[in-house]
Amino acid sequence: MSLLTSLTYVLPHRFLSSLARRLAYSTSPGTKQWLIDTVTKKFNVDLGEAAEPDPKAYPSFNAFFTRALKPGARVADADPRALLMPADGHISQCGPIEDGRIFQAKGQSFTAAELLGDAEAAKPFHNGLFATVYLSPRDYHRVHMPWTGTLRETVHVPGRLFSVGTDAVANVPRLFARNERLVCHFDTDFGPMVSVMVGALLVSGVETVWSGEEIPAYGTAITRKDYRGKGITLERFAEMARFNYGSTVIVLLPPGVAALSPELQSESPVRLGQRLATLG
Repeated sequence: MSLLTSLTYVLPHRFLSSLARRLAYSTSPGTKQWLIDTVTKKFNVDLGEAAEPDPKAYPSFNAFFTRALKPGARVADADPRALLMPADGHISQCGPIEDGRIFQAKGQSFTAAELLGDAEAAKPFHNGLFATVYLSPRDYHRVHMPWTGTLRETVHVPGRLFSVGTDAVANVPRLFARNERLVCHFDTDFGPMVSVMVGALLVSGVETVWSGEEIPAYGTAITRKDYRGKGITLERFAEMARFNYGSTVIVLLPPGVAALSPELQSESPVRLGQRLATLG
């Protein structure tokens, strides 16, 4: 276990994330440009794909970090049976949910019930499929719909803000079920589908297209929002939410509806819109 991962057990997670948020939203020309230039160079960010390619045009670091892509930079898989990758990044893990458990890393797993904060809500995904996608600082930070769905409920589950880097994933037990997260439940034509926006150390927040900022405020108790009957339907490939700093999105599918794309492996680089799975 690295020193940073060890320190995250004792660091004041929310305080540090609050400081990061202040910096991310700062409109001070010197501060915001230093942050933008540092991240662009360190992580080799390709601004040629951005709707606004000029790094000096962004009013804040957060505006840069949540930048839109230019039209055509990402396209949806043309097969109408293809469920789509929800974000740019790398596959952390993907595969079957085995007897209710989701694989995290060698020797580490957690239950779908823990992840969703609700044992009853996890039942439809027993022996289903999962895909965990890690977004690095260089990636496009908007999350899109794998399939057309109607929003049923969101559940804000409070928790820690551990790093979600490779070392932390390998060493922190039940990491994704411990970090603060927003669980988004959708109804689709094949049944329920869940996208979980998982927070991480120095993550300033999670926003959704239907209600704006969800995290922060950081929670102390599980908060549910019922959207049944509100008619919030998002089409396949449409933007769903965004991270105000890099993190992880986890998609859950029920059993028997789809097969994961066979080329997807741990640490595979992925792009928004490519095939995640194929409906049966």
